[in-house]
Amino acid sequence: MTVTKFLRPVLSLLLLTSVTACAASSVRDDSASTTTGPEAAKTRRSADREPVAAVMPDVIGGNAGRAHEQMSSEIDLTFKDASGQGRPVDDPDAWKICDSQPGPNQQITDYPVVFEVVRVSESCEDAVSR
Repeated sequence: MTVTKFLRPVLSLLLLTSVTACAASSVRDDSASTTTGPEAAKTRRSADREPVAAVMPDVIGGNAGRAHEQMSSEIDLTFKDASGQGRPVDDPDAWKICDSQPGPNQQITDYPVVFEVVRVSESCEDAVSR
């Protein structure tokens, strides 16, 4: 099953959830859209801090840029260099996903959602063990 086919139902649920949340508040809090620490290269913050009632898709081994595009803008999402070198993930398209927090098929109950990534040319097996 491709990542796109798997993410469509998840994204539909997230869209429905975000539309419902938008009805409660139409003011977005962009002050929370800051990146902190050397490992947090790209972060999306949500207007409200409530956990998303969704299941984490299995994107392990996939392209970080595509996963970033497919995730809802309501999700606080961070990329972390899994090599342990603390490199910034400025262009997610150049990185692949080795692990995610929460793990595949687990409920998203806390922020941020973290994708541990390595450059496309690198191996996840060579990444520092967690």
